[in-house]
Amino acid sequence: MFDATRPAHAPADHPNVKMGRVGILLANLGTPDDYTYWPMRRYLNEFLSDQRVIDYPKWKWQPILQGIILTKRPFSSGEAYKSIWNHDQGESPLMTITKDQTAKLRDAMHNRYGDQVVVDFCMRYGNPSTKSKVREMVEAGCDRILFFPLYPQYAGATTATANDQFFRALMDEAWQPASRTVPAYFDEPAYIDALAGSVEAAYAAMETKPDVLVCSYHGMPERYLMQGDPYHCQCAKTSRLLKERLGWADDQLVSTFQSRFGPEEWLKPYTVDHVADLAKQGKKNIAVIAPAFSADCIETLEEINEEIKESFEEAGGESFTYIPCLNDQDAHIAALGKVIQDNLRGWLE
Repeated sequence: MFDATRPAHAPADHPNVKMGRVGILLANLGTPDDYTYWPMRRYLNEFLSDQRVIDYPKWKWQPILQGIILTKRPFSSGEAYKSIWNHDQGESPLMTITKDQTAKLRDAMHNRYGDQVVVDFCMRYGNPSTKSKVREMVEAGCDRILFFPLYPQYAGATTATANDQFFRALMDEAWQPASRTVPAYFDEPAYIDALAGSVEAAYAAMETKPDVLVCSYHGMPERYLMQGDPYHCQCAKTSRLLKERLGWADDQLVSTFQSRFGPEEWLKPYTVDHVADLAKQGKKNIAVIAPAFSADCIETLEEINEEIKESFEEAGGESFTYIPCLNDQDAHIAALGKVIQDNLRGWLE
């Protein structure tokens, strides 16, 4: 059905073309190819040169980045990646998990739509690149592509830059497929249910119930909020909906922000400081969840499980539990599948 054919009424020398399929392209942040110096430097250079991430003028930022940061940071970041690396498969956990998510969503979409759909993933930084996967989808006969950044909450430094890269890839196509981008899904009931289910399962397995659940979101400069980025508001609503779904009191859940970078003031409270404050206030048992991440990565497996945990314990905390991201849990795959189906309306029924 989807083999390359000559269009009807076309002249005999017209090239055969494939068409009629819908591509579903998942997108995540990215990962270095290895934790050694040069792969780390390439990855960090691409990431930190993105003006959606660091919006300082290039003439000011690039000398600092190239001359100072990229000389030293690949070593420290490489050690952090090495501590969580999937050595069996030779890749980062984010890559492994994204592959697993894609495989399950591919099965789910094929069960529903058959060979009409092509499901794959790309990374905003590193490999596989967005451009390469768009090219593959066009070659596979996709004349429509649904682009899905795997970020529950919208932010310019995540969702928008992924979309930017997708649009840049389309610019190189002689025959551009029709395209849609999936909006943030922070208030999708199935996503909230999946989050709540992961919390309930984790709590049920604990002998000592946490005094408070810390929802640790990736941070951003406060200035971005003032410029109109909705990320902070969407994080706050995610926490509120999760708390309501769990049926908890206000003091059982708090929202914080991690991963500060640079000298600016970022969204507060800072996770690394707030968990220490909780310990000093007598909250000796806490759990931490990261609702802004669709898959465990360096920020969760290393930063939360090591740096943030250490801050809590050094301040007198006793029991620290990290609740993993939803990853390829069935409830998460079902929620992502629901979002995809909603956004395919009019293309596939």
